[in-house]
Amino acid sequence: MTTPTRWRTTGSREVYGNRWITVSHDDVLGPDGEPGVYGVVTVRAPAVFVVAVDDEDQVVLVHVDRYTTGAGWEVPAGGCDPGEDPVTAGRRELLEEAGLTATRWQVAAGVESLNGVCRAPGTVVLAQGLAVVHAQGTDAAAEGITAVRRVEWSELGAMIAAGEIRDGETLAALTAAAVALGRWG
Repeated sequence: MTTPTRWRTTGSREVYGNRWITVSHDDVLGPDGEPGVYGVVTVRAPAVFVVAVDDEDQVVLVHVDRYTTGAGWEVPAGGCDPGEDPVTAGRRELLEEAGLTATRWQVAAGVESLNGVCRAPGTVVLAQGLAVVHAQGTDAAAEGITAVRRVEWSELGAMIAAGEIRDGETLAALTAAAVALGRWG
């Protein structure tokens, strides 16, 4: 068996762009050396995913109605502003989406979303020491958020099995937070 080489880009052109993403058409040489094409979505701003855990060890979820996939439970999340660190972005997103602040913050992991077709880096942050500032997030309506809920870790598996949590980024964020909290490994 021959050792595959790395992907090589031989040409690239942007075919679409807006303030959130660009889409490029790339001519490539694959790991097997064969030429091909690749459509790549590049997200303009890194994402942040907030796993907020209260003093009763419950996880905060928001019910979001997404244009692309419909409604489901997710962790609060959003994009980083230019030059903004993930913890600062996480603070903003937790307030905007869940109406909460936190006193303790920790970067749990870096993630790559949809890595087969996207360049979409993100950071999972763990927020603890929660306090309610608003009954609902300050930007919840604009985000399509209809509810905020606190869930026991033991309930998450049932929610996933029932299809209530389908968002891959939320699943990755919960996994990274579980590792950071010493629940796995």
